[in-house]
Amino acid sequence: MIDIHSHILYGIDDGPSTREDTIKMLENAVKEGITEIISTSHAYHPQYHAEATSVKQQLITLQQEMDEQQIPLKLHIGHEVRLRDNIVDLLKEQKILTLAGSKYLLLELPSQGIPKYTTHVIHALLSENILPVIAHPERNRAIAENPARLTKLISNGAIAQITAGSLAGHFGRGVQKLSLQLVDANLVHTYGSDVHNLKTRAYKFDAGLRYLEKQKRLDAVDIFLENNARIVENDEVIILEPEDLGKPKWWNIFA
Repeated sequence: MIDIHSHILYGIDDGPSTREDTIKMLENAVKEGITEIISTSHAYHPQYHAEATSVKQQLITLQQEMDEQQIPLKLHIGHEVRLRDNIVDLLKEQKILTLAGSKYLLLELPSQGIPKYTTHVIHALLSENILPVIAHPERNRAIAENPARLTKLISNGAIAQITAGSLAGHFGRGVQKLSLQLVDANLVHTYGSDVHNLKTRAYKFDAGLRYLEKQKRLDAVDIFLENNARIVENDEVIILEPEDLGKPKWWNIFA
């Protein structure tokens, strides 16, 4: 299984602080059943920015250690890029990294809303043959208030990534319920842990999948894992026709 969203590099953003913590996280990934993991440290976040060169250098060292210790885990480069209007320029300047060097870019919205220029950025990326993947939309306040806002982003050409912890209930019942609704509406297409550490922001990778299985969403499990693999292979992902949820009754889950 492949995890496309993780904060595993030490001393770079709000992930682990030490190399030892990173190694423990990578060992734990294997226990979760993960065979490949894309490192997606924050880029151009208001508080954190991991330089592309630093990401590449640390991942080379970590992969060497995985191989030497015979830990069956393959590491890939990537960034979780905060939405900004000059993303295309940053890509051309090689200052931000796509997922495993593919045409897919993990794009983070501000947690409280969706800027008016978001669709413009989506179109600009698509014009460069880069497909934006909206990170954890279930935790965006504007989308929680009205999921039709996510429908608009998807209809404009983006896809979205649901977080394992959201489905597993780590962020509360409201987020869990909304997450399942987004799954059922075909508004999320890929699956990631968004792991930051092993205490407060653990993988929950297996737990999220087990929740979907318990809810009898076996097709969603298959599609998510298949799409994760297709992203690493730089292949076309499976996209089902989205449904418009409108505003759910629990729109004020963040209140």
